[in-house]
Amino acid sequence: MDSEHSPRLAQQLGFWSALAIVVGSVIGSGIFKKSSVMAAQLGSAELLLLVWALAGAITLCGALTNAEIASMLPLTGGQYQFFRVMYGDFFAYLYGWAMVAVVQTGSIASIAYVFAEHFSYFVPLPRLPASVEHAWALAVPGIGTLFPLENLGVKLLTLAAIWVLTVVNVYGARLGGGIQVLLTGLKLGMLLALIAIALVVTGLSTPAASTSPSLPTPTGWQLAGAFAAALSGAFWAYDGWNNVTYVAGEVRSAERSIPSALVLGMLTVTAIYLLVNLSYILALPLPELARSQLVGVDAARALIGEPGALLLAAGVIVSTLGTTNGTILASARLSYAMAEAGSFFPQLRYVHPRFRTPTRALWLQALWASALVISGSFDILTDMLIFVSWGFYALGAAGIFVLRRRYPEAPRPWRVWGYPVVPLLFVLFATLYVVLSLVEDISAFRAGESPIVRTVAGIALTCAGIPLYALLRRRSTSAEVFPKLLKTDESRAIPPAPDNP
Repeated sequence: MDSEHSPRLAQQLGFWSALAIVVGSVIGSGIFKKSSVMAAQLGSAELLLLVWALAGAITLCGALTNAEIASMLPLTGGQYQFFRVMYGDFFAYLYGWAMVAVVQTGSIASIAYVFAEHFSYFVPLPRLPASVEHAWALAVPGIGTLFPLENLGVKLLTLAAIWVLTVVNVYGARLGGGIQVLLTGLKLGMLLALIAIALVVTGLSTPAASTSPSLPTPTGWQLAGAFAAALSGAFWAYDGWNNVTYVAGEVRSAERSIPSALVLGMLTVTAIYLLVNLSYILALPLPELARSQLVGVDAARALIGEPGALLLAAGVIVSTLGTTNGTILASARLSYAMAEAGSFFPQLRYVHPRFRTPTRALWLQALWASALVISGSFDILTDMLIFVSWGFYALGAAGIFVLRRRYPEAPRPWRVWGYPVVPLLFVLFATLYVVLSLVEDISAFRAGESPIVRTVAGIALTCAGIPLYALLRRRSTSAEVFPKLLKTDESRAIPPAPDNP
């Protein structure tokens, strides 16, 4: 199809939809699961709150940095487009490949799976006999043994959620954005209700976690390791904050709406996370908090009994459904942008003439996420690429220095606060996180605790996409393939991407 005469994505989203994508994409299942693991690692309620606050502050530095870049380059595809201008098409392709092939689709699969698991709290979902579940084992070198028929009822509901939300988003970004606003509002209402109940029931008395028998608290280097591990869990719960940049081309006044949504959204998320963890600490003794499998549900049960547990379980369903919807809406724009740039399958740049949505990109995303659900490999694959994701985060934030130096006169409707300290802090923390992840992973491999160096496997998965890039480029005969970024709208020029090596 001739892209010059094909329908284009329309600006169907406003500021509130953008804000809902930020908040809804971040607050998923992490806040309901990670606090218990982190409490066990740290052995201290005070340190638990400190880790959540520090992770929020670091993530906010990243959001502030990306806000300036997004105001300068408000393009569909977000971070992928940023990398094109900063480092060229090839590096941008590696980022896009990693996100499309594993990170974003894996996130859709894993979060929708948590939705289905919590749904089974109300309606037990069927399972096949264990002998049947394990009869269809699939051994994958470097990953392990997968069981496609395991938890079949949960998997089928997960698939249903993915496809229903995909259909919703096919019918228009406005509809998908409206659903996102609704689900995010319900999610925030549920979390605020938990916080209010905890404050009212306990009357801000001495927290249960502080009066309970203490857990062993590590010291010295062990404390540093525990702190780093807990920080990793918090970072996982804060992830997804940059998804909104993928839909920038469909947001009205994106050069101002996207930065405002990023900053306000992350401030909101950080405040909510701290207050929710305070609620856990008020409600549960520290040993109970540390061993809880569903810490939000257990905290609500401790506060007001079984009705509270049911309320929180329903809240997790709404929360994970909202996160799945936001990720589906945003992530399809990444593969669409790559196809538009000529670095991915050209069929994916198709836009539905009526709904003005990248329908083929949405269908392909749903198909691949479904395959990950059925295989059961999504958690393993996303674990491999957490390291890679943070490497890209560091390079993306470092790109602000590249843009400031290379294009000092380019319009920047929104400038990062505290430049250059804020971007530098994020780059340093992200780099340190990457290095520590690599060291810890290699140590676990040497100790026999892990059958694979997952950080190295993540790099290998990223590089596995290079042959496709080479194939697409070799077959290209038109200047339309791998075009330079020329403009963001009808009035403002964008600096061209550097030439590929």
